[in-house]
Amino acid sequence: MGVADLPLLQQIKGRLGWLDERQRVIAQNVANADTPGYGAQDLKAPPAFADAMRGGGLPMAQTHPGHAGGRVEMLRTSNAHIAPAGSRLRYDPMKAPDSETTMDGNSVVMEEQMLKMAESRMAYDAAIGFYQKSMSMIRLAAKKPGA
Repeated sequence: MGVADLPLLQQIKGRLGWLDERQRVIAQNVANADTPGYGAQDLKAPPAFADAMRGGGLPMAQTHPGHAGGRVEMLRTSNAHIAPAGSRLRYDPMKAPDSETTMDGNSVVMEEQMLKMAESRMAYDAAIGFYQKSMSMIRLAAKKPGA
């Protein structure tokens, strides 16, 4: 089991993947701000990070045949989780019309899209900061005493 296999780091990777996909959906909304009939979209918010950790979103791996439970496989219980090997991470956008709809049926409001983009950027920065802090704590824990 490598450092990248730690459930905490996998959760952060899942969060970053979701934020990346949300940024793409917002960019698509902005690109279609003048398209008649286009409805703004967004991604369904993943469960809170703390809830995902409490709910045991990622099961423990069996590292020894003597351990209870038999064979343990990675289980994906939410789109926010990292997909098991061989499957593709995917988030489905849903209709999320903004506060106004123009006469031609377009429901993209640029100001609201910019707010969503800023919100995603702040969440991305927070996840990166959490990742960096986690890595520094792992390095500290792995450091030889007195070194």
